[in-house]
Amino acid sequence: MEDAQKEYFLREELKAINEELGDKSGVGEEIEGYRAKMEELNMPEYAVDKLEKEFERLKRVTQGTAEGSIIRDYIDNVLSLPWGKMSTESKSLKKAEQILNKDHYGLEKVKERIIEYLAVRLNVDNPNAPILCLVGPPGVGKTSIAKSVARALGREYVRMSLGGISDEAEIRGHRRTYLGAMPGRIITAIKQAGASNPLMLLDEIDKMGRDYKGDPSAAFLEVLDGEQNVNFRDNYIEMPYDLSRCLFICTANSLDTIPAPLRDRLEIVELSSYTPEEKYHIAAEYLVPKQLKENGLEKSKLKIRKEAIDEIIDCYTREAGVRTLERLIGSICRKAVKMQLEDDTAIVVTKKNLTDFLGKKKFHPETINAKDEIGICKGLAWTSVGGTTLDVEVNILKGNGKFKITGNVGKVMEESYNAALSYIRANAEALGVDIDFENTDVHIHIPEGATPKDGPSAGITMATAMVSAMTKKPIRADIAMTGEISIRGKVMPIGGLKEKVLAAKRAGVKKVIIPVENAPDLEEIPEYGRENMEFVLAEAMNDVLTNSLIN
Repeated sequence: MEDAQKEYFLREELKAINEELGDKSGVGEEIEGYRAKMEELNMPEYAVDKLEKEFERLKRVTQGTAEGSIIRDYIDNVLSLPWGKMSTESKSLKKAEQILNKDHYGLEKVKERIIEYLAVRLNVDNPNAPILCLVGPPGVGKTSIAKSVARALGREYVRMSLGGISDEAEIRGHRRTYLGAMPGRIITAIKQAGASNPLMLLDEIDKMGRDYKGDPSAAFLEVLDGEQNVNFRDNYIEMPYDLSRCLFICTANSLDTIPAPLRDRLEIVELSSYTPEEKYHIAAEYLVPKQLKENGLEKSKLKIRKEAIDEIIDCYTREAGVRTLERLIGSICRKAVKMQLEDDTAIVVTKKNLTDFLGKKKFHPETINAKDEIGICKGLAWTSVGGTTLDVEVNILKGNGKFKITGNVGKVMEESYNAALSYIRANAEALGVDIDFENTDVHIHIPEGATPKDGPSAGITMATAMVSAMTKKPIRADIAMTGEISIRGKVMPIGGLKEKVLAAKRAGVKKVIIPVENAPDLEEIPEYGRENMEFVLAEAMNDVLTNSLIN
């Protein structure tokens, strides 16, 4: 009690001395330090006024109270923001292009958009920074390209993962009235970057949740709007902060879960799955050197031949990106390290000895049918891991007019089947179909029954297979087709043509029938994909049947 009394007496004495000096709580020196920091920053007038009010509050607060520490935390947070600080941007278009090409193979649309932005940036002092949204399957390089873009532009890079966020306060911050209040993620990211014009990557924007605490995607409406984010208000900072100089890049696997008002603010850049040719270049130029370095191997100690890489892509992976491909190359490197510790000789991985490193093949390459057959037609389908070929089989049986489709197909394919059947029955005489539909069963099957299939692009394939089975005319084995059918026999356009054509090429198809309205999409197919391939532009079912059936 005596010690406590003595301490109290000394504190009261100190308080009296400070009052005589004009500093009631003894924080004058601390406030002067804050003011010195404030002068170093290029703070707007309203921010200076706000902090001066906080300094006055700090003077009046009794020393050692909780309120004093809350005010100090607030001042520290405001002064740690890079008010007016900008990182120097790159002025060379050529250098930016070189960095993007060095770091990533392909992705031409993204690179072109970034170079366009940089060109405008050099032409105009402060253009509206675009809010790009890279949409594509996992493993195609969405996150890594953002890092390269930051390097190419010479900006600070900061990444914010949004997967699973369900609280709006995570984005906008908590009000200071709450215990443990802190700024939101946007302001924290700006602080972390140390500049007011960073490249901010909003990763997995399609995986934000929502609950009773609010909808975080609604909080992003202000952040991702060039007109509004000039005065972005964080609940904790309680002052506008200019985000218009930030370059936002969002990534998403799907647009379906992004609310429409938020999607409207984004400039969508689609990244499709890599083609086998692109995968080979990525493996040879990026993944193999990276894995050799990570496993401490020299180039002279392990060589992976081109044929071996092609075999890994075709027979060991089925993916849109290159993550599994990288893991398999890493697996080869690890086995090579073990072998070299036992026997120090150079290792060459070829197509013949690949099974020694990776085991038996997991997938078998698609091939065309060995001969022309009746009632079997090869269709083309788009999947999340690229294009693939599908065989459509038809049997005509004696029965009582039943029509069924099997093979785990969805509603859209059932509709295509019914449209094709309606067209055939309405034009039976012109097509040479002479069967009694009332006493005949038609069974259509799409193999690999365990794999779900759906989509509006198998209509003409089903119709061709049915006409072939009903007229006993064989279908050419080296032909494949994609397109939707109307009940009047019109061939309607489809999507994903590039992936489908490359799948046909891989299977050894020589002729591909596509809807006439998809003709402009042929320009997107790389030169090696069009080589030695014949394309038939079909307007109606007659064009399809003329080119596919053998009379």
